[in-house]
Amino acid sequence: MFPAKEQLRREWAEFRRVGRLIAMAVAALAVVALGLLHAFGNHASCGGPCPAEPTGPDGSLVNDQFSFLHRDMGTDGSITVRMTSMTGTITYPPPNHDRIVRGLVPWAKAGIIIKDGVRQGSPYAALMATGRHGVRMQYDYRHDIAGSGGGVADGAPRWLRLTRSGDTVTGHESADGTKWTKVATVRLPGLPETVQVGLFAASPGDLTLRRTGLGGATEQVRWTQAGGTFDNIALQGAAAGGWRDDAVGERNRTDWEKYHLASGALERKGTVTVTGTGDIGPAGAEDGARPVERALGGLAPALLIVLVVAVRFASTRHRAGPADGTPVTRPRLAAKAIVVAAVTFATTVLAMGIVIPAGVTIPKNNGIPVIEVSAFTGTRVVVGTAGALALAAVLALALGSLLRRAWPAILVAVLTIVVPYVVTSVPLLADGLSQWLLRVTPAAGFAVQQTLVEYPQAVAHYAPSAGYFPLPWWGGIAVLCGYAAVLLGLALNRLPQSDDRAGQPLDRR
Repeated sequence: MFPAKEQLRREWAEFRRVGRLIAMAVAALAVVALGLLHAFGNHASCGGPCPAEPTGPDGSLVNDQFSFLHRDMGTDGSITVRMTSMTGTITYPPPNHDRIVRGLVPWAKAGIIIKDGVRQGSPYAALMATGRHGVRMQYDYRHDIAGSGGGVADGAPRWLRLTRSGDTVTGHESADGTKWTKVATVRLPGLPETVQVGLFAASPGDLTLRRTGLGGATEQVRWTQAGGTFDNIALQGAAAGGWRDDAVGERNRTDWEKYHLASGALERKGTVTVTGTGDIGPAGAEDGARPVERALGGLAPALLIVLVVAVRFASTRHRAGPADGTPVTRPRLAAKAIVVAAVTFATTVLAMGIVIPAGVTIPKNNGIPVIEVSAFTGTRVVVGTAGALALAAVLALALGSLLRRAWPAILVAVLTIVVPYVVTSVPLLADGLSQWLLRVTPAAGFAVQQTLVEYPQAVAHYAPSAGYFPLPWWGGIAVLCGYAAVLLGLALNRLPQSDDRAGQPLDRR
């Protein structure tokens, strides 16, 4: 048996055949070329410079559009209201988009809010009733805290109260205006001395699914509107001046708002009704923003090339002479696994290191909003995806050794890794089947590329075809690593420890 370093050197020399090096270069070029093609192929058309997308206090893209009846409040104060009803409207999907139905989408919102002005993306804390999720306290777009369940109905009003003390905002709710229950206390760092306090209403689009393929679905969004009715409005700590009816973001731009159901505030006999559309919360891919992993369109062909190279490499033999061959042993297969994993990892890291920064910078320069990620997340996508390809290569190498025939091993590797990864990335299969495939097959490992976050308070189609893997990135990597370790262990167990016990060489057919 060769010493470890010598064995690695020999396997690296064996790997450096022109055909394999060209194949790995093609895999890297596929990742880079298709990623750049996608990046350069998308442009925003705004009839001029595109307005900047709103960002929250942490710099992330957000939705911030609602009707707002407000006035100034100082560093200490409160607002208390009784909410007596909440109603809404939902348009039919095309071709019946000129019709509406009465009703509320689950995350329709109406209630009271304290906000740093009317600028989109500014810090806020809101206490609200929702369409189907009861009373909630939400703040700074990403954060959601549940209060009591149930909605607002005639004969069953909700009392809501927000209290500000410096940077701290506390929300309380009550069924009768006498006995109060605290929902949450939150801190809004840097809140200015004067803030806006008042009543608001918003209603995100109604997400419906249109069936395609073999049970897959594509998203359709219907326009909606929500309204809340309030009385017994009491303010403490309010500055001089009256109420102002404004919109954060845009309103009354759609035909329904222009000609039928205008959003805004209406006061009548001590009762105020505020109607609005839009949403307050995190923005995602369903809002038109691009996650960084959209630049990885070349990953599937690169994966296919890597698997073929790894399987073929498993069936190679050292040549000690013109016709003599060196048999495969455990140390030799282990050395092959290290070499193929290292080459795959290094090649993919290089390609990813080019395409990920370009996939962020180029769309942003073309006016396309891109979901920003932290340095840690970006590193995890680059290094983790390269690691997933390296593990897939080891798995394919083990299959090649176990099956002893190249093409059956390639077929098994493709069916268990490439096919699940590809068919779940498009709306072809039912969501449940796609999620199952990405839990139990080695393709689960590519969850490491996901940067999208599943927010329960944000309306979205949380399915693999929309970019949401069912397992966290570390869980997906664990599944792939488990497959690779088990198969490599079985392959090693079948081989002799040293050359003198070696059996027949592998069949390369």
